[in-house]
Amino acid sequence: MGSHIIEPRNDSSPAILAFDTSFAHCAAAVLVGDVVVAQAEEPMAKEQAERLLVLCEELLAQAGVAYNELSAIGVGTGPGNFTGIRISVSAARGLALGLGIPAVGISVLEALRFGIDGPCASAIDARRAQVYLQVFDGEVAHDPVLSAADDLPPFHGPLIGLQEHPPAHPIAEAIARLTAQRYRDAPQRPAPLYLRPADAAPARDAPPVILP
Repeated sequence: MGSHIIEPRNDSSPAILAFDTSFAHCAAAVLVGDVVVAQAEEPMAKEQAERLLVLCEELLAQAGVAYNELSAIGVGTGPGNFTGIRISVSAARGLALGLGIPAVGISVLEALRFGIDGPCASAIDARRAQVYLQVFDGEVAHDPVLSAADDLPPFHGPLIGLQEHPPAHPIAEAIARLTAQRYRDAPQRPAPLYLRPADAAPARDAPPVILP
């Protein structure tokens, strides 16, 4: 990770740490005011739990921001990989609780759409010839769905994600910017957005759950 000079902070500027592990990556960003002062996205199919908080610490150090200077935590809530979503949501809740600051959950589909005006749809490869899809009809967001890739619901505008139209911002930056817009509004604690049951066979004992 290259180093760069950070301009002096304005203490009135909110500082946001945002991250996402809902797919085969570990992505994080630090937003101060309106400026992304550090961000990274590392391809990673395994060991996200071990890497996530280390990456966050590296980016905060690069940005010159201490944990106790953060205004809020932003986290991608899915849809996506079942385990990856739980890793990020649990980390965001734990950090927010320990620091006494809000944690804001942001749908990855909404984050993909951030910065793109007008009607469109966000799509993420869900494998098995399926996609996670959310249609945005102007300012109205339809509920996200799991759809067959060859039978998408009708919509007007570009398809964001996959290979058709790239998002306007990296995923962690979009989560951070949406968090900055919402954290003052007493948001509910982040909760995973699952559109498909976990692939793993059920264990004999009940698995741990994330409380609402």
